[in-house]
Amino acid sequence: MPHITLDYSANLEPHVDIADLCDTLRRAAIDTGVLPLAGVRVRAFAATHVSIADGSDKHSYIDISVRLRAGRGLDTRKRATAHIFEAARTYLEPTMQTLPLALSFEMRDIDPELSPKCGTIRDHLTKVDTND
Repeated sequence: MPHITLDYSANLEPHVDIADLCDTLRRAAIDTGVLPLAGVRVRAFAATHVSIADGSDKHSYIDISVRLRAGRGLDTRKRATAHIFEAARTYLEPTMQTLPLALSFEMRDIDPELSPKCGTIRDHLTKVDTND
């Protein structure tokens, strides 16, 4: 793990390549050096019905949520948060200069005792990362 989820207002789709943003966040997560390659999953969900600030249909948002298995220290999580958030902010900066866009980010731990896992992705990677 981690699981990175983007919840975003659908009105961004003409302005932001969401698939490319997902890939940018995947690469940023791996670049932190503390999140395992085999565990990184990024997905995005468009909210088709939103009401933001004064109700203008020009307003938009992207909320990024990172859930990861507990066990990393606060300083490590802070560095990873800063790195991934900065990748998102940099990617979205041109859009933010022309559209009203709110960008938010949250990283939180998952209790490993309450989150069973299984899978075969590691078995199919060219380069296996054994970190959990």
